[in-house]
Amino acid sequence: MKRFILLLSPLINLISPSIISSDEQRIPIVINTWDFTNATVKAWDVINRQKKSAIDAIVKGCSVCEREQCDGTVGYGGSPNENGETCLDAFLMDGRTMNIGAVGSIRNIKDAIAVAKHVLLYTKHSLLVGEQATQFALMMGFKKQSLSTEKSKAMHRDWKKKNCQPNFWTNVLPSPENSCGPYVPMSEDFLTSAHEYQSFFSNYNHDTIGMVAIDVNGNIATGTSTNGVNHKIPGRVGDSPIPGAGGYADNAVGAAAATGDGDILMRFLPSMLAVEFMRNGMTPDEAGRKALARISHHYPKFVGAIVVVDKNGNYGAACHGIDSFPFSVYHSKLKNVKVEKRECAMSI
Repeated sequence: MKRFILLLSPLINLISPSIISSDEQRIPIVINTWDFTNATVKAWDVINRQKKSAIDAIVKGCSVCEREQCDGTVGYGGSPNENGETCLDAFLMDGRTMNIGAVGSIRNIKDAIAVAKHVLLYTKHSLLVGEQATQFALMMGFKKQSLSTEKSKAMHRDWKKKNCQPNFWTNVLPSPENSCGPYVPMSEDFLTSAHEYQSFFSNYNHDTIGMVAIDVNGNIATGTSTNGVNHKIPGRVGDSPIPGAGGYADNAVGAAAATGDGDILMRFLPSMLAVEFMRNGMTPDEAGRKALARISHHYPKFVGAIVVVDKNGNYGAACHGIDSFPFSVYHSKLKNVKVEKRECAMSI
């Protein structure tokens, strides 16, 4: 992940408005986090040439990143957990029905976003997790495959050689700052009640793909796919499959998709906040900025970004705590996919 560079005093970036009149709507439209343009192009082909649904576009687009292992942070072979295993999170939301399908920490299944679609279509649930999500996928006809690669195995070996640094433990013994464990909890009498936020974002850690699509019928969908954060504690589920955190969509308003430090983002549901801010009259860029401001008020050094689209195809984005944030867009007024890059503001 070559874009998450912490700034000394990060502020939130506000993108200049991408506003158009109602008679110049940019529909259909596909927009996704980062410069994963192959995913954008595939999703665009699905809704523009094939005239399929926004849901189909999201699934096909995110599937490209799962196969291509975008930046090593989507799909198999990346972000091994403490046991050296890669697990996947994925999410899909239909803005027409408000239905959701998601999987968290799914094991041994490469097609996470497609499994999320099966949760949406073939169950009355919203989120399945862990080994039970794998069993569901097998029942639905998906193939069981290892998600580890020689590269992910090497990443895990190197991490072990460095005394398992960094890791996500706190208030345990022996000290997680110089030990791999196993750990036991400290007495509650000695627990520290607050911890200074520390980001572990670095190259390859991590660029969730978050995508929004509006099809020719004006139906809106959003989806995400990721292999999470490097060296996470087994069983950890990030923000990506959490409704309102990784993504949110409502045909009446628009949609948003977020990326960044999932353990922080999920506490504030920035994607839902952005949609609700648009419902109250804000432009997409204003909504994205305010959603991230809600987080930075509590975590001034957090790392994250968001893309936001209203129901007419107006779009914007905002970012915080990173050097820059590229995102990809393809809409009815463009001849080719376009990558827009926004520098995030900072103060000296």
